[in-house]
Amino acid sequence: MAKPRFFGSAKAQILAWLICLVFLAIAGSTLAARQILLLQLANRIDRSLNQEVAEFKRLLAGRDPQTGQPFGDNLAAVFDVFLTRNIPDEDEYFITLLKGKLYASSPDNLSTSLPLSDKTLAQFASVVSSKKGRLTTTTGTLIYLAYPIRKGAGGVFVVAYSLTKRHQDLDRVVLIMTAVMGCAFAWALGMAWIATGKVLAPLEVLTQTARSIKSADQALERWVPVQGSDEIAALAQTFNEMLYRLKTSFTSQRDFINDASHELQTPITVIQGHLELLSPNITPEHQETAWLIQDELQRMSRLVRDLLLLAQSERPDFLNLEMVRVEELTRTIYAKAIAIAPRHWSLAQVAGVRIVADRDRITQAMMNLIKNAVEHTQESDRIEIGSLLADDQVEFWVRNTGTSISPVDQLRIFQRFARGSGSRPRSDGAGLGLSIVQVIVEAHGGHATVKSDPQNGTKFTLILPLEVPQDQSLS
Repeated sequence: MAKPRFFGSAKAQILAWLICLVFLAIAGSTLAARQILLLQLANRIDRSLNQEVAEFKRLLAGRDPQTGQPFGDNLAAVFDVFLTRNIPDEDEYFITLLKGKLYASSPDNLSTSLPLSDKTLAQFASVVSSKKGRLTTTTGTLIYLAYPIRKGAGGVFVVAYSLTKRHQDLDRVVLIMTAVMGCAFAWALGMAWIATGKVLAPLEVLTQTARSIKSADQALERWVPVQGSDEIAALAQTFNEMLYRLKTSFTSQRDFINDASHELQTPITVIQGHLELLSPNITPEHQETAWLIQDELQRMSRLVRDLLLLAQSERPDFLNLEMVRVEELTRTIYAKAIAIAPRHWSLAQVAGVRIVADRDRITQAMMNLIKNAVEHTQESDRIEIGSLLADDQVEFWVRNTGTSISPVDQLRIFQRFARGSGSRPRSDGAGLGLSIVQVIVEAHGGHATVKSDPQNGTKFTLILPLEVPQDQSLS
């Protein structure tokens, strides 16, 4: 079973979701905070504008401090007193207009700090009631409140705020806040990575335990430690209980196959012995019946031996490992194969390498494939045998030009008692030959494959690793 890729693991998916959710939370909170700060700034500016206009109105209704008399129509004196007594805040401007012209301002260098066009000044001078508005100048956005005075020649008092620097300061605060939140998120992400690893560690132990179980004999020896009382602990406990049930089921199945195979061998042997004793006395008309009985007994005997072999494949001593020369083994198998039946035999390739394997089991698996190829070919067909080294693995193969295997049958051909349903004719076997090939290869830590099509024929391949399987020992 292949290990899950990093981006497909539960840990990575949890962190990915966490990153997305926290990123959305940070982005949303940052935008919301900026909008709140902008709203607070607008309210603060509105209060300041209204406060300055209210102070100007109180002064306008009061007396001239130099004469002690009401100002009357002397708007210039009102403007002079107000601009002298009041100092504008940063980015705040006091603008006074008299008879439609700019009279004075605070700060004095209005043309430098806040250049206003004649059109804008004319717009201020033309207001007939208090007016609050927004202007866009060369230096940025301006919010103003204009208060007209209709005494004598008439005049206008304007309080204006430049938003450029305020917005820059606000954006700087938001940027700092975002950077701080980003650093905090990066730290929290690292802590979440560690915490997630600790939380999911029992699942990793469970996965490794499941991978390490290669036979029923190991099902009870590999326990998942149960810690705590949370959902993962319950999963580990349930997994251990499942292992026990599997162990019981596998053991019962293996014992049944073993017992049935041993018990069936005795009556088959007895019947075959009695048939041999009766052979001289069998009449000619019963010869065919006796031959059929003998043939079925031989088939049953092969079936029993195959079942017993499949049961033995679960045992730790199923393989007798040794150093095997692949070239020598391939040539030996080829020499045995050509004696089975007349075909166009060929030894295509041999690998000059040594592997750790069970010579007899590999030979048995290859001979099963060769017999299968013989059963599904004619004398005019070609059967090819070979071995090669590819990607630190050794491949043994048997290729024939006989009838092909349908794609549906290729998916289940290594299953027990699987029989061809389509293009290939049925053989006389019980359907266990390829299953035996599969268990032998898997016991070596490898796997078997099949490729078949009408143009290229059928090719069975045994792929074996060079290293010794971890659950086997070298004899």
